[in-house]
Amino acid sequence: MKTALHFLFFLSVVTICSSLELEWLESPNPTGFLRCLRSSTTDHINQLTFTSANSSYTDIYSFSARNPRFLNASGRLSPAVIVTPSAESQVQAVVICARKNDMQIRTRSGGHDFEGLSYSSTYTRPFVLLDMINLRSVIADPVAKTAIVQAGATLGEVYYWINRASGTLAFPAGVWSTVGATGLICGGGYGPLRRKYGFAADNVLDARIVDVRGNILDRKGMGEDLFWAIRGGSCSSFGVILSWKLNLVDVPSKLTIFTVTREERQTEIMYPFQTIAPVLPNELDIRCRISTVRNNASTRADGLVVQLGFTGSYLGSAEEALAIFDSRLPQLRIQRSELQEVTWIEALMQSSFFPFFSANYTPENFLDRTFLADIPTKAKSDFVRSPISVPGLNGLWDKLLEVGEGETTVIFTPYGGVLDSYPESTIPFPNRAGTLFMIYARVLWVGNTTQKLEWIRSLHDYLTPYVSSNPRRAYYNYDDLDLGANPATGMISNIAARRWGRSYFNNNFNRLIAIKTLVDPVNFFRHEQTVPTFSLIQDM
Repeated sequence: MKTALHFLFFLSVVTICSSLELEWLESPNPTGFLRCLRSSTTDHINQLTFTSANSSYTDIYSFSARNPRFLNASGRLSPAVIVTPSAESQVQAVVICARKNDMQIRTRSGGHDFEGLSYSSTYTRPFVLLDMINLRSVIADPVAKTAIVQAGATLGEVYYWINRASGTLAFPAGVWSTVGATGLICGGGYGPLRRKYGFAADNVLDARIVDVRGNILDRKGMGEDLFWAIRGGSCSSFGVILSWKLNLVDVPSKLTIFTVTREERQTEIMYPFQTIAPVLPNELDIRCRISTVRNNASTRADGLVVQLGFTGSYLGSAEEALAIFDSRLPQLRIQRSELQEVTWIEALMQSSFFPFFSANYTPENFLDRTFLADIPTKAKSDFVRSPISVPGLNGLWDKLLEVGEGETTVIFTPYGGVLDSYPESTIPFPNRAGTLFMIYARVLWVGNTTQKLEWIRSLHDYLTPYVSSNPRRAYYNYDDLDLGANPATGMISNIAARRWGRSYFNNNFNRLIAIKTLVDPVNFFRHEQTVPTFSLIQDM
């Protein structure tokens, strides 16, 4: 019966493919793409289109590549054509002309993706980079408590314009101001308000997307299945996002922020922290940033110790926050002098969220897309559902001390709060109830990078007994090609794709495949880790 249903589904897909009437060529045709683009729009597209023959190509290509590890990297292909559209009709033209000329598309909004897949390729096929930097307006409505955000806006731009509209409204997203809002939403998007208001993708009310046919669809036009998929399930698998309608949430006129570091009693502090932090009041965000620093009290020859850096915010007064810490996390020994009351925009600007930068920010800095340093890294992620044991933590400290000072960072981000009330199927991002915290681990891509890659992989191996399993979970916004990759051409085996797909989406991956098959049956929107179409013949 199951095989028969699969066959009927396959026949329906064949019918959909036929209705698309796509004009596939034997090989990518950049020249044909450029000719098509210039003839399909009356806008000034020539001024927004760049090839390697243009003197400004390199500057435009590198400007939004936030992980410089992949610029001019061996084994990476740069785009044959870059288009920076300034109108929605130009995005439609890019999709239609790329489809007709067998040119794959990479779409870039911020350029922070950890494997550089939004602007480079491990394939040898020429591709078009659709850089959305010119479509970045943010219009906030403080009365309706909504914002319309174009796909190219950064989080800094989103926060700046919301603050201009109201100092007591916010959008629940991340803290790194140069991250693209679209990329963040497309993978779920967590931040300091996650335990109170959920993820960025939970707070999307509507969206506009260009589909494989070049049509512009809103939520009603695309239907609830596709709307579900793009909120945490990889937008680049399904089309090109044009804009979002976002729900804005309330924050107090004053809140409390903190940054404290501890360089002793690490295991004594972190063992109870793992289970206490997820059940603290929803208004409290606290994360632990773990790194290595030099300390005169160290007994090691290199003088290194493991430093625990606790950063976060409380949506209330410093006195209330201190009472919570004293009663629930006394091992931190937080003092009143370590707590500071500020506005929400000041909290986003100050060192509680950026412990390695100056606190002398102004809101206008959020409009600078190069304000924060571009750091070359290799990173991995995990989700923890049972506390790491005392021996496990002690071994983790030893592991971190294998590399030099400041060369690695591990962050424990507690979950809980309202996240415990969301089923895994609410959006494609599945890691809700049952998750204690997420682990982000990175190593700086400097010095002997071969050794650095081996080390971060060995750290990942070390954590295996202590993190989620069957599948071992990872965060799609922290994409990791070590988990697997799609081939450049031909059918993608669903069995092979599930190796990485279930890590990111668990059982939601099956629904994403079904939606992809219906909205993009020819798999036009494709890169190394896009959701594949249903491949009955290959996987039978």
